[in-house]
Amino acid sequence: MKQSYKAHPWHGIPVGEKAPEIVTAFIEIVPTDTVKYEIDKETGYLKIDRPQQYSNVIPALYGFIPQTYCGEHIAKLASEKAGRTVEKGDGDPIDICVLTEREITHGDIILQAIPIGGFRLIDKGEADDKIIAVLKGDAMYGQYDDLTDLPPAVTKRLQHYFLTYKNLPGEKAHTEITNVYGREEAQQVIEASLKDYAELVI
Repeated sequence: MKQSYKAHPWHGIPVGEKAPEIVTAFIEIVPTDTVKYEIDKETGYLKIDRPQQYSNVIPALYGFIPQTYCGEHIAKLASEKAGRTVEKGDGDPIDICVLTEREITHGDIILQAIPIGGFRLIDKGEADDKIIAVLKGDAMYGQYDDLTDLPPAVTKRLQHYFLTYKNLPGEKAHTEITNVYGREEAQQVIEASLKDYAELVI
């Protein structure tokens, strides 16, 4: 009897034939989660990274794009766009936030997402882009083609989360957003991360 095994979410799930226009996203956490989950790189299982200690709540579905990596190509693109030297990517798959009107109650799922923009986040000197996308076929958010189409309050809420979610009282902030970009540049970022991944697994 042939055995089947669960694919590793980072390495075993295809990014999608229409990438970077439409991508597969693996969702780790949802807005109702009170702890931060992330993929264990070795086993592919979700693990608890840390409890959410403060009032910050992720304002969208959050996870990563399979078979991507933030390495030299991402760092080079970040350096060009930010106008300063960014020496390396953060060494993780590219992060993605997916907007939907539907309440999705748990992570550890895959979905099809349409990237519409992103934030170039620099975290302790490392490039850590956050792709912003809409759930394919979503009745409300599916109408938005570019980050500039979103209501400003939605974009500001996402920015606020990423600028504060790692902050501890009394400590200096170490994250900054150097660029807010639209659909075309989001696709460039994804393509760069696909190149980084291809070189990682050679």
